[in-house]
Amino acid sequence: MPQTAQPAARLVPRTKPSWLTERRRSSLTAYLFISPFFVLFAIFGLYPILFTIYLSFYKWDALGPMTYVGMQNYQFVTEDPIFWTSFANTLIISVMGTIPQLILALLIAVFLNSSITRFKKTFRVLYFMPNITSIVAVTLVFSAIFSNNGMGNWVMDLFGLDPVAWNSGWWGVKLAVASMIMWRWTGYNVIIYLSGLQSIPTDLYEAARIDGASRFQQLIRITLPLLKPFIVFTVLMSTIGSLQLFTEPYVFLGQTGTSSTREEGLTMVIYLYTEAFGNNFFGTAAATAVLLLLFTIVFSMFNMWASRKMGGDADGGAV
Repeated sequence: MPQTAQPAARLVPRTKPSWLTERRRSSLTAYLFISPFFVLFAIFGLYPILFTIYLSFYKWDALGPMTYVGMQNYQFVTEDPIFWTSFANTLIISVMGTIPQLILALLIAVFLNSSITRFKKTFRVLYFMPNITSIVAVTLVFSAIFSNNGMGNWVMDLFGLDPVAWNSGWWGVKLAVASMIMWRWTGYNVIIYLSGLQSIPTDLYEAARIDGASRFQQLIRITLPLLKPFIVFTVLMSTIGSLQLFTEPYVFLGQTGTSSTREEGLTMVIYLYTEAFGNNFFGTAAATAVLLLLFTIVFSMFNMWASRKMGGDADGGAV
Protein backbone atom coordinates (compact mmCIF):
# COMPACT_ATOMS: atom_id res chain seq x y z
CA MET A 1 0.00 0.00 0.00
CA PRO A 2 1.62 3.24 -1.06
CA GLN A 3 2.40 5.79 1.65
CA THR A 4 0.90 9.21 1.24
CA ALA A 5 3.12 12.22 1.85
CA GLN A 6 2.42 14.06 5.09
CA PRO A 7 1.93 17.83 4.77
CA ALA A 8 4.86 19.78 6.16
CA ALA A 9 4.18 21.61 9.41
CA ARG A 10 3.71 25.29 8.97
CA LEU A 11 6.43 27.43 10.47
CA VAL A 12 4.79 30.13 12.57
CA PRO A 13 7.18 33.04 13.08
CA ARG A 14 7.82 33.89 16.72
CA THR A 15 6.69 37.35 17.68
CA LYS A 16 9.00 39.39 19.88
CA PRO A 17 7.42 39.99 23.30
CA SER A 18 6.12 43.51 23.67
CA TRP A 19 8.03 45.82 26.03
CA LEU A 20 4.79 47.34 27.27
CA THR A 21 3.52 44.45 29.32
CA GLU A 22 0.35 44.55 31.36
CA ARG A 23 2.35 45.10 34.55
CA ARG A 24 4.33 47.96 33.08
CA ARG A 25 1.18 49.49 31.63
CA SER A 26 -0.40 49.50 35.10
CA SER A 27 2.73 51.06 36.61
CA LEU A 28 2.86 53.78 33.97
CA THR A 29 -0.81 54.54 34.52
CA ALA A 30 -0.24 54.88 38.26
CA TYR A 31 2.78 57.16 37.74
CA LEU A 32 0.76 59.24 35.28
CA PHE A 33 -1.93 59.87 37.87
CA ILE A 34 0.52 60.96 40.59
CA SER A 35 2.81 62.91 38.26
CA PRO A 36 0.99 66.28 38.65
CA PHE A 37 2.03 66.44 42.31
CA PHE A 38 5.71 65.86 41.51
CA VAL A 39 5.63 68.28 38.57
CA LEU A 40 4.09 71.04 40.70
CA PHE A 41 6.45 70.27 43.58
CA ALA A 42 9.47 70.48 41.27
CA ILE A 43 8.31 73.83 39.86
CA PHE A 44 7.02 75.55 43.00
CA GLY A 45 8.95 73.67 45.71
CA LEU A 46 12.23 72.11 44.67
CA TYR A 47 13.34 74.73 42.15
CA PRO A 48 12.86 77.73 44.53
CA ILE A 49 14.83 75.89 47.23
CA LEU A 50 17.73 75.12 44.91
CA PHE A 51 17.69 78.63 43.41
CA THR A 52 17.68 80.18 46.91
CA ILE A 53 20.76 78.17 47.88
CA TYR A 54 22.42 79.19 44.61
CA LEU A 55 21.44 82.86 45.06
CA SER A 56 22.86 82.97 48.60
CA PHE A 57 26.36 83.00 47.11
CA TYR A 58 25.64 85.96 44.80
CA LYS A 59 24.98 89.67 45.07
CA TRP A 60 21.82 90.60 43.16
CA ASP A 61 19.26 93.40 43.23
CA ALA A 62 16.78 91.62 40.89
CA LEU A 63 17.54 94.10 38.09
CA GLY A 64 21.25 94.00 37.30
CA PRO A 65 23.59 91.07 36.69
CA MET A 66 24.41 88.60 39.46
CA THR A 67 27.87 88.88 41.03
CA TYR A 68 29.48 85.96 42.81
CA VAL A 69 30.53 86.93 46.36
CA GLY A 70 31.05 83.54 47.99
CA MET A 71 30.26 83.46 51.72
CA GLN A 72 30.02 87.24 52.12
CA ASN A 73 26.22 87.15 52.39
CA TYR A 74 26.39 84.65 55.23
CA GLN A 75 29.09 86.70 56.93
CA PHE A 76 27.01 89.86 56.66
CA VAL A 77 23.90 88.20 58.08
CA THR A 78 25.64 86.47 60.97
CA GLU A 79 27.47 89.69 61.92
CA ASP A 80 24.31 91.81 61.76
CA PRO A 81 22.97 92.42 65.30
CA ILE A 82 19.47 93.03 63.90
CA PHE A 83 19.40 89.47 62.59
CA TRP A 84 20.19 88.06 66.03
CA THR A 85 17.54 90.35 67.51
CA SER A 86 15.03 88.85 65.09
CA PHE A 87 16.25 85.37 66.04
CA ALA A 88 15.79 86.07 69.77
CA ASN A 89 12.35 87.60 69.17
CA THR A 90 11.28 84.56 67.17
CA LEU A 91 12.34 82.16 69.92
CA ILE A 92 10.68 84.20 72.69
CA ILE A 93 7.39 84.56 70.81
CA SER A 94 7.52 80.86 69.96
CA VAL A 95 7.86 79.85 73.60
CA MET A 96 5.17 82.30 74.74
CA GLY A 97 2.72 81.24 72.06
CA THR A 98 3.42 77.51 71.78
CA ILE A 99 3.72 76.08 75.31
CA PRO A 100 0.50 77.62 76.75
CA GLN A 101 -1.29 76.82 73.50
CA LEU A 102 -0.46 73.11 73.62
CA ILE A 103 -1.39 72.81 77.29
CA LEU A 104 -4.70 74.59 76.72
CA ALA A 105 -5.41 72.48 73.62
CA LEU A 106 -4.83 69.28 75.58
CA LEU A 107 -7.15 70.35 78.40
CA ILE A 108 -9.89 71.36 75.95
CA ALA A 109 -9.53 68.07 74.07
CA VAL A 110 -9.86 66.06 77.29
CA PHE A 111 -12.93 68.12 78.20
CA LEU A 112 -14.56 67.61 74.79
CA ASN A 113 -13.79 63.89 74.90
CA SER A 114 -15.43 63.40 78.30
CA SER A 115 -18.85 61.79 78.55
CA ILE A 116 -20.34 64.74 80.46
CA THR A 117 -19.90 67.23 77.63
CA ARG A 118 -22.99 68.10 75.59
CA PHE A 119 -23.01 69.57 72.08
CA LYS A 120 -19.57 68.08 71.32
CA LYS A 121 -19.78 68.57 67.56
CA THR A 122 -20.76 72.22 67.97
CA PHE A 123 -17.83 72.91 70.26
CA ARG A 124 -15.43 71.16 67.89
CA VAL A 125 -16.55 73.36 65.01
CA LEU A 126 -16.30 76.51 67.13
CA TYR A 127 -12.79 75.67 68.33
CA PHE A 128 -11.59 74.92 64.79
CA MET A 129 -13.11 78.05 63.21
CA PRO A 130 -10.15 80.37 64.07
CA ASN A 131 -7.82 78.14 62.06
CA ILE A 132 -9.72 78.76 58.81
CA THR A 133 -10.14 82.49 59.43
CA SER A 134 -8.00 84.93 57.46
CA ILE A 135 -4.78 85.74 59.32
CA VAL A 136 -4.93 89.37 58.22
CA ALA A 137 -8.50 89.74 59.49
CA VAL A 138 -7.56 88.16 62.83
CA THR A 139 -4.55 90.45 63.17
CA LEU A 140 -6.61 93.55 62.43
CA VAL A 141 -9.15 92.59 65.09
CA PHE A 142 -6.40 91.95 67.64
CA SER A 143 -4.76 95.24 66.66
CA ALA A 144 -7.94 97.01 67.76
CA ILE A 145 -8.04 94.98 70.98
CA PHE A 146 -4.40 95.75 71.81
CA SER A 147 -4.44 99.42 70.88
CA ASN A 148 -3.72 102.06 73.53
CA ASN A 149 -7.44 102.54 74.19
CA GLY A 150 -8.49 99.02 73.32
CA MET A 151 -10.04 96.21 75.29
CA GLY A 152 -6.66 94.95 76.52
CA ASN A 153 -5.89 98.08 78.53
CA TRP A 154 -9.55 98.31 79.59
CA VAL A 155 -9.23 94.89 81.24
CA MET A 156 -5.94 95.94 82.82
CA ASP A 157 -7.65 99.00 84.26
CA LEU A 158 -10.42 96.83 85.79
CA PHE A 159 -7.79 95.02 87.86
CA GLY A 160 -6.09 98.27 88.83
CA LEU A 161 -3.02 97.65 86.65
CA ASP A 162 -1.15 100.18 84.56
CA PRO A 163 -1.86 100.22 80.81
CA VAL A 164 0.52 98.28 78.58
CA ALA A 165 2.10 99.59 75.39
CA TRP A 166 0.97 96.60 73.36
CA ASN A 167 2.22 97.91 70.00
CA SER A 168 5.51 99.44 71.15
CA GLY A 169 6.64 97.86 74.42
CA TRP A 170 9.19 95.04 74.37
CA TRP A 171 6.97 92.59 76.25
CA GLY A 172 3.69 94.11 75.05
CA VAL A 173 4.33 93.31 71.39
CA LYS A 174 5.39 89.77 72.17
CA LEU A 175 2.37 89.11 74.38
CA ALA A 176 0.00 90.48 71.74
CA VAL A 177 1.53 88.40 68.93
CA ALA A 178 1.65 85.28 71.13
CA SER A 179 -2.05 85.70 71.95
CA MET A 180 -2.85 85.79 68.22
CA ILE A 181 -0.92 82.56 67.70
CA MET A 182 -2.71 80.90 70.60
CA TRP A 183 -6.13 82.00 69.38
CA ARG A 184 -5.48 80.76 65.85
CA TRP A 185 -3.81 77.39 66.45
CA THR A 186 -5.31 76.10 69.70
CA GLY A 187 -8.35 74.65 67.93
CA TYR A 188 -6.18 72.92 65.33
CA ASN A 189 -4.24 71.11 68.05
CA VAL A 190 -7.48 70.32 69.88
CA ILE A 191 -8.69 68.35 66.83
CA ILE A 192 -5.40 66.42 66.68
CA TYR A 193 -5.53 65.58 70.39
CA LEU A 194 -9.17 64.55 70.04
CA SER A 195 -8.27 62.04 67.33
CA GLY A 196 -5.61 60.65 69.65
CA LEU A 197 -7.96 60.44 72.62
CA GLN A 198 -10.56 58.58 70.58
CA SER A 199 -7.97 55.96 69.61
CA ILE A 200 -7.34 55.03 73.25
CA PRO A 201 -9.33 51.91 74.27
CA THR A 202 -12.04 52.67 76.81
CA ASP A 203 -11.26 49.39 78.57
CA LEU A 204 -8.18 50.99 80.07
CA TYR A 205 -10.24 53.73 81.73
CA GLU A 206 -12.83 51.25 82.95
CA ALA A 207 -10.13 49.10 84.54
CA ALA A 208 -8.57 52.18 86.11
CA ARG A 209 -11.92 53.26 87.58
CA ILE A 210 -12.45 49.80 89.03
CA ASP A 211 -9.02 50.05 90.67
CA GLY A 212 -10.06 53.37 92.19
CA ALA A 213 -7.99 55.73 90.02
CA SER A 214 -9.14 59.35 89.98
CA ARG A 215 -9.58 61.39 86.79
CA PHE A 216 -6.25 63.11 87.37
CA GLN A 217 -4.48 59.76 87.80
CA GLN A 218 -6.11 58.48 84.61
CA LEU A 219 -4.84 61.59 82.80
CA ILE A 220 -1.28 61.14 84.05
CA ARG A 221 -1.04 57.35 83.86
CA ILE A 222 -3.11 56.56 80.76
CA THR A 223 -3.94 59.57 78.62
CA LEU A 224 -0.57 61.35 78.48
CA PRO A 225 1.58 58.24 77.84
CA LEU A 226 -0.66 57.06 75.01
CA LEU A 227 -0.90 60.58 73.56
CA LYS A 228 2.86 61.04 73.32
CA PRO A 229 3.06 60.46 69.53
CA PHE A 230 0.39 63.13 68.99
CA ILE A 231 2.07 65.52 71.44
CA VAL A 232 5.41 65.06 69.67
CA PHE A 233 3.73 65.81 66.33
CA THR A 234 2.05 69.00 67.58
CA VAL A 235 5.24 70.22 69.26
CA LEU A 236 7.22 69.61 66.06
CA MET A 237 4.68 71.33 63.80
CA SER A 238 4.27 74.25 66.23
CA THR A 239 8.05 74.72 66.36
CA ILE A 240 8.36 74.77 62.57
CA GLY A 241 5.40 77.13 62.25
CA SER A 242 6.67 79.53 64.91
CA LEU A 243 10.04 79.84 63.17
CA GLN A 244 8.15 80.99 60.04
CA LEU A 245 6.17 83.68 61.88
CA PHE A 246 5.51 86.64 59.59
CA THR A 247 1.94 87.83 59.05
CA GLU A 248 0.88 88.49 62.65
CA PRO A 249 3.75 90.81 63.70
CA TYR A 250 4.02 92.41 60.26
CA VAL A 251 0.36 93.45 60.09
CA PHE A 252 0.16 94.23 63.81
CA LEU A 253 3.14 96.62 63.73
CA GLY A 254 2.48 97.93 60.25
CA GLN A 255 5.03 98.37 57.50
CA THR A 256 7.33 100.28 59.87
CA GLY A 257 7.68 97.17 62.00
CA THR A 258 11.10 96.45 60.51
CA SER A 259 12.75 99.75 61.42
CA SER A 260 15.22 100.10 64.26
CA THR A 261 12.58 101.66 66.53
CA ARG A 262 10.22 98.68 66.12
CA GLU A 263 12.57 95.77 66.69
CA GLU A 264 10.32 94.42 69.47
CA GLY A 265 8.32 92.38 66.95
CA LEU A 266 10.98 91.75 64.32
CA THR A 267 11.13 88.06 63.36
CA MET A 268 13.52 86.21 61.06
CA VAL A 269 11.03 86.05 58.20
CA ILE A 270 10.34 89.80 58.48
CA TYR A 271 14.11 90.39 58.43
CA LEU A 272 14.33 88.21 55.29
CA TYR A 273 11.42 90.05 53.67
CA THR A 274 12.95 93.45 54.42
CA GLU A 275 16.33 92.50 52.98
CA ALA A 276 14.73 91.25 49.76
CA PHE A 277 11.88 93.69 49.08
CA GLY A 278 12.89 96.65 51.25
CA ASN A 279 16.62 96.88 50.61
CA ASN A 280 16.77 94.88 47.33
CA PHE A 281 19.52 92.66 48.77
CA PHE A 282 18.29 89.36 47.45
CA GLY A 283 21.59 87.63 48.13
CA THR A 284 21.51 88.33 51.88
CA ALA A 285 17.81 87.46 51.93
CA ALA A 286 18.60 84.10 50.35
CA ALA A 287 21.36 83.53 52.91
CA THR A 288 18.87 84.32 55.68
CA ALA A 289 16.45 81.80 54.21
CA VAL A 290 19.14 79.10 54.17
CA LEU A 291 20.04 79.87 57.79
CA LEU A 292 16.35 79.70 58.70
CA LEU A 293 16.17 76.28 57.06
CA LEU A 294 19.19 75.10 59.05
CA PHE A 295 17.67 76.41 62.30
CA THR A 296 14.42 74.59 61.49
CA ILE A 297 16.29 71.33 60.89
CA VAL A 298 18.27 71.72 64.13
CA PHE A 299 15.18 72.44 66.25
CA SER A 300 13.27 69.59 64.59
CA MET A 301 16.09 67.16 65.30
CA PHE A 302 16.25 68.39 68.89
CA ASN A 303 12.52 67.79 69.30
CA MET A 304 12.86 64.27 67.92
CA TRP A 305 15.82 63.56 70.20
CA ALA A 306 13.96 64.90 73.24
CA SER A 307 10.88 62.85 72.37
CA ARG A 308 12.95 59.67 72.13
CA LYS A 309 14.58 60.43 75.47
CA MET A 310 11.12 60.84 76.99
CA GLY A 311 9.92 57.61 75.39
CA GLY A 312 7.59 59.46 73.05
CA ASP A 313 8.45 57.71 69.82
CA ALA A 314 5.65 56.26 67.77
CA ASP A 315 6.75 52.66 68.39
CA GLY A 316 6.64 53.02 72.13
CA GLY A 317 3.42 54.97 72.42
CA ALA A 318 1.14 53.87 69.62
CA VAL A 319 -1.93 51.85 70.41
